[in-house]
Amino acid sequence: MSLSNVQSESGVPLFELRPSSTSPNPQLNSTLKRKRNAAVGIEKNAVSKKLKHQAVPADADLDLVSGINYAIGRMDNRILADHVAQQIKRLGGDLSLVELEDRYIPEKAIQDTSAWENLRDLKNLPDFLERYSTKSGKKKNLSAASKAKGAPHTIVVAAAGLRAADLARTLRVFQNKDSTVAKLFAKHIKLKDAIEHVKKTRMGIAVGTPTRLIDLLTEGALSIEKLERVVIDCSHIDQKKRGILDMRETQLPLVQLLSRDNISRRYGTSDEGIRLLFY
Repeated sequence: MSLSNVQSESGVPLFELRPSSTSPNPQLNSTLKRKRNAAVGIEKNAVSKKLKHQAVPADADLDLVSGINYAIGRMDNRILADHVAQQIKRLGGDLSLVELEDRYIPEKAIQDTSAWENLRDLKNLPDFLERYSTKSGKKKNLSAASKAKGAPHTIVVAAAGLRAADLARTLRVFQNKDSTVAKLFAKHIKLKDAIEHVKKTRMGIAVGTPTRLIDLLTEGALSIEKLERVVIDCSHIDQKKRGILDMRETQLPLVQLLSRDNISRRYGTSDEGIRLLFY
């Protein structure tokens, strides 16, 4: 339909009749509708395929045979900080904004270990620690221990007692008569006995689960006075493809441990700083 504009005396259009969008040919309308629907269907399928394609690499990173999530090793400190924050938000749905903020792990706290090219398995853990344990540009003697009892320079955090036992066994290469690799987890060890053991033991490295470590810190048995690094056994996954950050029962106490005031206030400082290493 074609009509001229109706104008006022000043030449300004008062209204305009636009061509009707309805075609006088019903068959043509039906054809156009089918084409539009087909186009939408193709676009939806393309998006769906794209999403499926993006999900494949994530699942392929989870190696059940080796028990390793390879994606962790590719993350630098910035990406790791974001990943941890997302996991906290996902599993801490009942936390307030203030509580979420209190549990945020800053980028400056995390040491970038993405250049490590070997598998993040039990066998390579000692070499990993030696490479990334430096202070003032010098390599740390991981076999040394402070004369103070219960004051390790390194704490290794695992999701479960059995895994912590495996890690401690692997790290015995750094143990000697003056420096113990301490096993600090609840399996078969009562808290009271653990407190007594920590208070009388010189240890360079302590390996434990988040909840037991928190208990020992709260009781004053475990000291962070000499602490230089916390290693999180993050790449390890169980048969359900879950790591320490993927389970509420392990992630929340882990984050609670890492966000303790006497630990978090030393993140990013040069002399007495504490660094987080995600293995």
